[in-house]
Amino acid sequence: MSIKLEKGKYYSRFQVNGERHHYLCRGATTLKDAKAIEQGFIFKTIQQQNGILKKEEKGVKLKILYRDFLEYSRINKKTYRQDKGRIEIIKEFFKEDLRADKILPKDIEAFKMYLLNKNLSKTTVNLYLGLLSKMFNLAINNCLLNSSPIKKDIKFKNKNYSVRYITEEEEKRLLEVSPDYFKPIIVTALNTGLRKQNIIDLKWDNIDFNFRIIEVLKNKGNKHIKIPLTETLFLLLSSMNKSSEYVFLNPVTKKPYGTTIFGETWREIRKKAGLNDVRFHDLRHTVGTRLAKNGIPVPVIKEILAHSDIKTTMRYVHSASSDIMSAMKVLDSYHKKSTQNKKRTYNGRRKNFKHTKNLS
Repeated sequence: MSIKLEKGKYYSRFQVNGERHHYLCRGATTLKDAKAIEQGFIFKTIQQQNGILKKEEKGVKLKILYRDFLEYSRINKKTYRQDKGRIEIIKEFFKEDLRADKILPKDIEAFKMYLLNKNLSKTTVNLYLGLLSKMFNLAINNCLLNSSPIKKDIKFKNKNYSVRYITEEEEKRLLEVSPDYFKPIIVTALNTGLRKQNIIDLKWDNIDFNFRIIEVLKNKGNKHIKIPLTETLFLLLSSMNKSSEYVFLNPVTKKPYGTTIFGETWREIRKKAGLNDVRFHDLRHTVGTRLAKNGIPVPVIKEILAHSDIKTTMRYVHSASSDIMSAMKVLDSYHKKSTQNKKRTYNGRRKNFKHTKNLS
């Protein structure tokens, strides 16, 4: 049993015969009040378990959970716009009028398959599962539900993967098949290393053409990112229409890209280019790998890509293994030359030694 004070409200958490409960202690203004209310909850639970009282059915509908989650996201998260798009995808499968307490783990498994059939990656599916988990947990915290259908092992296991980067020839293929409105996005990604969401959210106010820099304040690591414009990117952005607030717009809606339509467009482009294994994030990997291959120091690459941990940056150094092996072969050549010289000297000495011995 435990009582926790959160934002001026007391919440009770307890377990009876393996059954977990979480309630808001409504009306409690002191810890003593909350404990008294908790004892009432516990007594009621025991009566329900023994059949003395009928268990209450909480018939809250999913539309309430969607509403509460989006309100939470709007206030607390930087990905509110993306969350709105993901909720719309979830609504396609879990209709708003469904009762939240009737959703079972098997329904979540069916939802996973639904997303995979949309050609979403397992990593993306995990994002949706994380959103659902948060949504149900909020409902539990608000005493709308007693449990969540999202179990700990329901997500796909994350696998370690090697850094995938594109070659110059693959870059050319992507640009050749890309629609004209999407080409600047690819060029921007390959000339900055910015994350997808940073590019989607990029505004003209973020670009200083006088000092030739892109400045990003809101990003994954809460870092203040300043990236100098390459000549290629400077000329490209200078030539673009600047009548909108955002740099890149969905040509259909004339609004910033949503995560879903952006992903669909990218998958279509990579399919046409014959590069089905290339994610948009791999363009960021490409920037890191190209810099590493050209001898740019790791700390510099770390700052350009705004990594919080230098271990992440080190992956790009490892991906440049062919260049590293070439460098090590140079060192090996010195060793081989030295060994050959030693053998010549030793063999020469042996011959002289034999000659001397025969003379005696």
